[in-house]
Amino acid sequence: MCASRFRSIGPILLCLILPSLSQGQPPMRMAYPTFPPFHWADESGALKGFLYEIVTEALEKRMGQPLTWTAYPWVRCQENLKTGQADAIITVPTTERAAYTATHRRPIYKKSLNLFTYADHPRMAEIKEIGGIADMGNSGFSVITYSGNGWHNDHVRSQGVRTYEVAILKNVWKMLAEKRGDLVIEWPPGAWPDIAGEGVADRIVDTRKTIAEMPFHVLIRKNAPMVGLLADLDAVIEQMERDGTIAAILDRYY
Repeated sequence: MCASRFRSIGPILLCLILPSLSQGQPPMRMAYPTFPPFHWADESGALKGFLYEIVTEALEKRMGQPLTWTAYPWVRCQENLKTGQADAIITVPTTERAAYTATHRRPIYKKSLNLFTYADHPRMAEIKEIGGIADMGNSGFSVITYSGNGWHNDHVRSQGVRTYEVAILKNVWKMLAEKRGDLVIEWPPGAWPDIAGEGVADRIVDTRKTIAEMPFHVLIRKNAPMVGLLADLDAVIEQMERDGTIAAILDRYY
């Protein structure tokens, strides 16, 4: 049989085999923060969001692993994972999280991060010339972030960039509007609903300067009973990319 025929039947075999691997598994307890359009519950309690849909398609529908989703503040999500009150979260792998979680190789989504600042910043021209994260520290700019942002700790704070931290993600925008820091690094489709909700849209500027990408993965607690599924998750994600499933989900949200 030629190689092309093997490739064509590979996805079919994957769909037939994987559900049997998780038979008898308890539901995987997913802890998530309310953050449209990633994942949230609408007024009726129905779960929505493109990360919710991608992970549900991959793990529940294609791999046969049942899921339960519970919303918590972001810091609590991570604490629940450490203490065994949750089995998995969807976030960026970091050195700290690697101590108590395992993950897969292929990201399920890459989030582009732009530089935001406040309107009429006196150094706006310099901000628009920032070429990388190191430039922020070298130029003396400060960044506002939220508690539990491991990506920021690994990639921004670690480079000596002055950082101000708030407890709740949406509060970074009010702090920026009040000029209590120079920059926020965030994903525009997720940022603008919170900016508008805080009533500061006329005081915040997206410089349209993309400074980095955050790769999102499923992180499963190392001693969770379903951690073995990670060995096959990369193949399922690749299959979803090739058959257009992930692109179709993203198109529904932005």
